[in-house]
Order: sequence, then C-alpha cells, then structure tokens
Amino acid sequence: MGSPETRWWKVALFAALGWLLAGCDEQRIDKLEEGVATEADVRRQFGEPDRVREEPDGSRTLEYPRQPAGRQNYLITIGPDGRMSALRQVLSARYFEMVQPGMAQQAVRDLLGRPAKRVPYRLSQTEVWDWRYLDGQQEKLFSVTFDAEGKVKSVARIDEVPGERY
Repeated sequence: MGSPETRWWKVALFAALGWLLAGCDEQRIDKLEEGVATEADVRRQFGEPDRVREEPDGSRTLEYPRQPAGRQNYLITIGPDGRMSALRQVLSARYFEMVQPGMAQQAVRDLLGRPAKRVPYRLSQTEVWDWRYLDGQQEKLFSVTFDAEGKVKSVARIDEVPGERY
C-alpha cells in the first residue's frame, strides 16, 4: 500500500492532474461555438472521442470522459448538418436526478458517460458504478447500484475518500 508520504504524493498528483485537465478543457470549450463548430473542430480541440453514438435523429454524440483522474464527462452532440449543437458536462445534479430506479445500465452510461470505476459484487449479484465529480469545491462520488438484471437499484452521493484508488 505504501507509506503515508507515498500516498500523500499520489493524492496530490491526482489532484494536480484533475486541475490541469479542467483548465485545458475550459480553453478547448472557449474555441467551440454551438451551431458554428464542426465535428472536425471538436476533434481538433478534444481529440478522438472515447465513444461515438449514432442517434435516431441522425445526430451523433461524441463522448469525452475525464474519469478517473478528472471530475467531468463531456457529451458533445454533432447535428445532422455536421455542426456542434450541444456541449454538455454531465456530471452534475441535473443529470444525476435523471437516474431513476429500474433504468438500464446502457441508459445510465449514455446519460453520464463512462464511470471512473465499476465493481461487481458476486454474492449480492449487484454491480456498483462510481463517477467522480465536484460539488463546489467538495470532491464527491455519484454511485449507482445495479441489480442482477442490470437495472438501477439505488443511487448515492457521497464524499470521496482521500487516497481512494481509481
């Protein structure tokens, strides 16, 4: 596990990395204007997305997770006309409130992006997904427990434990 000094440095390193990612993202976002920026502009600023989802209306959703080091997940929508129609940071109360009991894993993944951590619990036949986020300056976790059928069983918002490995 390492000495307390080693753990402290790891925590400090992760905090610095998250801060740098957030600062870089703000600069990237400032260069993109909804209705004007193209998919090529988005990829130039953010790089290759982690996942691209084709939507029924002909638009595409590009996913840019910043987990586990960061505390944001960006979903960027490219309309059928090839222009950016939305750029959303989805790790916030507004999106967490949309996660409801009975919701399927894939629907949660589509709503919040890739989690920081997934932990299966074989005995209880559940799986827990965690997303790291900021509530003001407080580092928190949004945690979703899925049942054996992959449906939301419960959700929780908890303070992040310093030094927890993701």
